[in-house]
Amino acid sequence: MGNSAHENAAGPVDFVAEQNSEEFQKLKKSHRSFVLPVAAGFLLWYFAYVLLAAYAHDFMSIKVWGSINIGLIMGLLQFVTTFGITAWYVSYANRKLDPQATVIRQRLEAQIDAANLTKEEV
Repeated sequence: MGNSAHENAAGPVDFVAEQNSEEFQKLKKSHRSFVLPVAAGFLLWYFAYVLLAAYAHDFMSIKVWGSINIGLIMGLLQFVTTFGITAWYVSYANRKLDPQATVIRQRLEAQIDAANLTKEEV
C-alpha cells in the first residue's frame, strides 16, 4: 500500500478513544450548552415574527415613525439578531471552545508525530 498522508494521519490515532475522552465530552457539552439554548431562543423569536406577520396584521402595521411600522422594525431586528448571535458565538468559541479544542488537537498531533517517528526508525 502507498504511504499517503491519509494513511499516516489515520493510522496512529484511536479516534474512538478520543471521542470517549473526558476532554472531548467536555468540549461537546460546552458547545451544546451554548448552541442549543441560543438556537431555540432564536427560533422562537423568528417564529413569533412569522406568526405575527401572518395573523396580527393590525399590530404589525402600527406606525412607529413616518411610514416605518412595527413589522418593518421587527423584520430588521431579525438581521440584527442574526449578526448579534454570530458575534456572541465567535466570542464564546474563542474564550471557551477553542482552548479546549486546542488541547485535543495537540494531543492528536502528538500521537501522529510519535507514530511517524516510529515509522522512520523502522
